[in-house]
Amino acid sequence: MGDKPVHQTVELFVTPEGFFQELVQKGLNQRKVKAIPLVENYLVNLLQQYLDAKNLFETQYATEGGQKNPTTLAEMYLTAQNAEPTIKAEMLRKLGDRTLYISGFFGDSLRRKVVDIDYYADIGGAAYRTLAHCTREDTLAKVYSTFSKRFLEFVEVLAYISEHSFVKSDESILRLYERYLRTGSALAREKLEEMGVVTLPQDQVKLGKQG
Repeated sequence: MGDKPVHQTVELFVTPEGFFQELVQKGLNQRKVKAIPLVENYLVNLLQQYLDAKNLFETQYATEGGQKNPTTLAEMYLTAQNAEPTIKAEMLRKLGDRTLYISGFFGDSLRRKVVDIDYYADIGGAAYRTLAHCTREDTLAKVYSTFSKRFLEFVEVLAYISEHSFVKSDESILRLYERYLRTGSALAREKLEEMGVVTLPQDQVKLGKQG
């Protein structure tokens, strides 16, 4: 009689961060790659960043004197080396992140091209290595240094995630989340479940909204 009521929150599904955290941990375990939590978190953020393909192929950088933006990986790296510190760090990070993601998610297509995955690994590793040396934050420098030394190990982790999770750069899980919440779409629910995202029945979604 005197017991206090227990208030429970209805969890509709895992958050995007939680979803990718689980994928990263599974990928690391399956590929037997050891990584500190900082590196795991970086990979989680990387996956969230490139859900939107525009972020993957965006190549606009601030250049002095209206210079043409670099288009090849080598040009990007050389331009970054000569840029002022803030722009240099931004370019190197984007270059390292992009080459790592592309190598993991599109490695099969790279192997059929003249510019292969080893070239991406060389450029990406060099970008992370330089970034580690010019980054003032010790924690970030440690993350970048790890990627520079073990680039191909983490490519394998991302490749595993790509093959087993249905996560593609042109498919927005967040958009599906919003659609399912707003409309209760059965198709959106099915696609979420295909990607490994567990959702509650629509009647419980409504209950969660009313609570």
